[in-house]
Amino acid sequence: MMFKTHNSLITLKTLLQSKSQLEPQSSKLYDFFQSRSIVKVRLKWVKNRSLDHIIDTETDLKAACLLKDAIKRSPTGFLTAKSVSEWQKLLGLTVPVLRFMRRYPTLFNEFPHAQYTNLPCFRLTDTALLLDSQEQTIHQTYESDTVERLCRVLMMMKSQTVPLQSLHPLKWDLGLPVNFEKVLIPKYPDHFQFAKAPNGTRSLRLVQWHEEFAVSALQRSNETSEKGKEYRQFKSGYTALTFPMSFPKGYGGQKKVRAWMEEFHKLPYISPYDDSKRIDPDSELMEKRVVGVLHELLSLTIHKKTKRNYVRSLREELILPHKFTRLFTRYPGIFYLSLKCKTTTVALREGYRRGKLANPHPLARLREKFYHVMRTGLLYRDKGVKMIPQEILLNDVEDETGQEESEEEEVEIGDDCYEETSEMGEDSDED
Repeated sequence: MMFKTHNSLITLKTLLQSKSQLEPQSSKLYDFFQSRSIVKVRLKWVKNRSLDHIIDTETDLKAACLLKDAIKRSPTGFLTAKSVSEWQKLLGLTVPVLRFMRRYPTLFNEFPHAQYTNLPCFRLTDTALLLDSQEQTIHQTYESDTVERLCRVLMMMKSQTVPLQSLHPLKWDLGLPVNFEKVLIPKYPDHFQFAKAPNGTRSLRLVQWHEEFAVSALQRSNETSEKGKEYRQFKSGYTALTFPMSFPKGYGGQKKVRAWMEEFHKLPYISPYDDSKRIDPDSELMEKRVVGVLHELLSLTIHKKTKRNYVRSLREELILPHKFTRLFTRYPGIFYLSLKCKTTTVALREGYRRGKLANPHPLARLREKFYHVMRTGLLYRDKGVKMIPQEILLNDVEDETGQEESEEEEVEIGDDCYEETSEMGEDSDED
């Protein structure tokens, strides 16, 4: 019996032992897997202080980098306090932008306006310019990696098209150059082209399908890790791929949770690059497919996390259910949903180990260095510029954005399906 996907042909031998008399048509297989019922348990959202801390610090890091880019784009080479006064919400800050910039004199050099002496202005320090130069070098060196990442994002879309207004907020998360529309897209006419959506929205479209990119991060990790045998079996058709899981304290030992996850993993793995039109949108099979799509999207980000609202803007193209946030809390071994910084951020648990990125991208390492410079300025103020060793600027630094894993709260389980609390409601974001 065969279950055909875009990339692989999965023999569902071990999954169908109890259904050996099932008719061999693929439609029957769809009916079987879409009709089977998995008993879910009630899971309480559990706070993870380590991941919350990372999200908190990287919010400031992202804001500082965006301000750095804005100063670079300014024709005068500086920004006034008045010009940035309305940017607090845009940057995701909890303090006024003027106060934020004054916190980091190692990045932003304050001086009075030439004509209006009471108007503070900010230009980049030599240290900030050096870090920016290193960032541009990384973008150039790893440009092919960036192109592949962007292609894979477009390949997951229903129409292989994404509105630019949905892609712009994801620039930081996907590691795209700040002006990627001008410096990246025109260089690859065989990969991308600009287009207009039916509603008139300017969009980016994939020119042609790249079969070599249509392999998910889960498939790659199983092929190259110690689970290579399992992946070879998957390719040969003897098993389904399982998602790596890291449960909060109290989850993993629960028999009901383990039984639920075992049943979930027995369902066929549907690649996020496969056509899902024939799958019942209300089936368990579609739920696993959606989990796979969210897993892949987060895997493509530099920091293995993004804001929920950014994902929501792609919901229709990714064929996600309206209340897809419930999946983040329904599968706490795969995802973590954070409420830090007055927004909702979703992170991929397997992307972190002991409070740090497990496999940091070179751009992530550069951002760690940027954060180190920020911290030095915060601690030592104006003296901070002289206290940054040159070897720190020229080499990688230890990741300071993370911390050791802290214990998490106990969980609550029951026999019914998960019901979201008001604090996790779909409309709680104010991004």
